[in-house]
Amino acid sequence: MSQIIACKNDQGILLAADANAIEFDITGAPKERRIDHLFQLTQHTGILTGGAAEGERMCRNLKEFISEEGIDEIDGIYNAALPFLAAEYERYMRKSCEVLPLDPIHHVYFVLGGYTDRDSANPYRLYLLWTKKKRPQLDGEDIATAFSVPRIMSLEIKLNAMCKENLPLEELLSTVKGGLEKQAKVHEEVEGPFSYAFITQEGFRKVE
Repeated sequence: MSQIIACKNDQGILLAADANAIEFDITGAPKERRIDHLFQLTQHTGILTGGAAEGERMCRNLKEFISEEGIDEIDGIYNAALPFLAAEYERYMRKSCEVLPLDPIHHVYFVLGGYTDRDSANPYRLYLLWTKKKRPQLDGEDIATAFSVPRIMSLEIKLNAMCKENLPLEELLSTVKGGLEKQAKVHEEVEGPFSYAFITQEGFRKVE
C-alpha cells in the first residue's frame, strides 16, 4: 500500500506521498519496498504514483519520453501520458501474469498536476490516472480540488473546504502533513519519509 494526496486552488497545487510500495519477487511473492512516489516532469508539471512499485519505473520512463518529444505543457503531457502509461501498464501486467494471477495489488495509479499560462481562468490542472478493478487498464479524469488514494474522506472534505477559501499552500501543507502522519500511525503500511511539492506559476518546487 502507498498513500498519495493532491489538492489545488488559485494559489497552486500541492502534491504529497509516502515512500511505501508493493513489488513481487521472482516467485511472485509480494514484498514492501521504499520508492520515490513524487517526480518532477517539467518546469511546471509533476506526477505522483501509488500502488505497485512498478509505477516508479513508469514515471521515470514517462519523464524521459516527454523530454524526448519536447512536450512541456500540462494538457499536452496529460494527452501523451494516458496512452503512454497505459502501454507501460499493459506490458507490466503481461509480464506479471506469466507467474501471478490478476489481483488488485498489481494496480497502479497516478496523479498528474501542472500549471498552464494558456488558461487564465483555470491555470492549474490535476488529473487522476488509475486502473479500474473490473477493467484493469488505465483511465483518466479531472480532479476538481482535492483527492487521495487510498481515499481519506475526512481529509479530503477538510482540504476541499480550505481550497474553496483559497488558503495559502503552506496552510494546506500543514493539514496534509498532519493527515499523512496520522495515517502512518494507524496503518503500518504507510511509511515515510514523506515527500511534498508545490506547483505554482513560478514552477515545480519540492518542499523539504
